[in-house]
Amino acid sequence: QVQLVESGGGLVQAGGSLRLSCVVSGRTSSFYRMAWFRQAPGKEREFVAGVSGSGGMSSYADSVKGRFTFSRDNAKNTAYLQMNSLKPEDTAVYYCAGRPLGVKEFKDWGQGTQVTVSS
Repeated sequence: QVQLVESGGGLVQAGGSLRLSCVVSGRTSSFYRMAWFRQAPGKEREFVAGVSGSGGMSSYADSVKGRFTFSRDNAKNTAYLQMNSLKPEDTAVYYCAGRPLGVKEFKDWGQGTQVTVSS
């Protein structure tokens, strides 16, 4: 099975930056799409950013657009989420997710990494 492991979370002041990493193991293809989701206390999990298998296309939630950048290095089997200008409302557990071409929903999930932004 495909396994995803996130890292890079931590505590940062508002306006600061963090870089999250997601290491992928198991069988995937060049069309394996990946995404970041987050879940804040008392709220449902929400989409943050997504990237195509090649890394050529990306999408972002309006709340993070212009501040976050999603990239991937397939040679290293790793995806990254660069988070700049962080806000307290960005505080959440961030999850890496993936799905192959033809699969409707994200089925592969990491365990999550905590991001806390102080004011």
